[in-house]
Amino acid sequence: MIGRLNHVAIAVRDIAKAAAVYRETLGAEVSAAVPQPDHGVTTVFITLPNTKIELLEPLGADSPIARFLERNPDGGIHHLCYEVDDIIAVRDQLKSRGARVLGDGEPRIGAHGKPVLFLHPKDFCGTLVEIEQAR
Repeated sequence: MIGRLNHVAIAVRDIAKAAAVYRETLGAEVSAAVPQPDHGVTTVFITLPNTKIELLEPLGADSPIARFLERNPDGGIHHLCYEVDDIIAVRDQLKSRGARVLGDGEPRIGAHGKPVLFLHPKDFCGTLVEIEQAR
């Protein structure tokens, strides 16, 4: 059902500072910061040989990342994103198995320009899971 790990998302208070750690300390390839107003975040992607790291900074006080940082002042892992071949078929399979899809259950366009859905962390060992259409 799930494919490869697309990215690990990390919530941060200062995206420029966090990006510098990956670029200057770890020598990673780091993208420019991109505001994602539909999702209430600014994103930076760090490209690794086998996956990506997504840094998330709140874009406004109503951002879900702002709420996450209230509970986790130092930031930390926010979610894992897995690729799927058919997001609608996977959504339906997951729901039939009792998994809860967040929001209205309809895919939204994510930071990569592809359809995404989020799954309730209580159904996945306490981890927020994002599924993303692979193609």
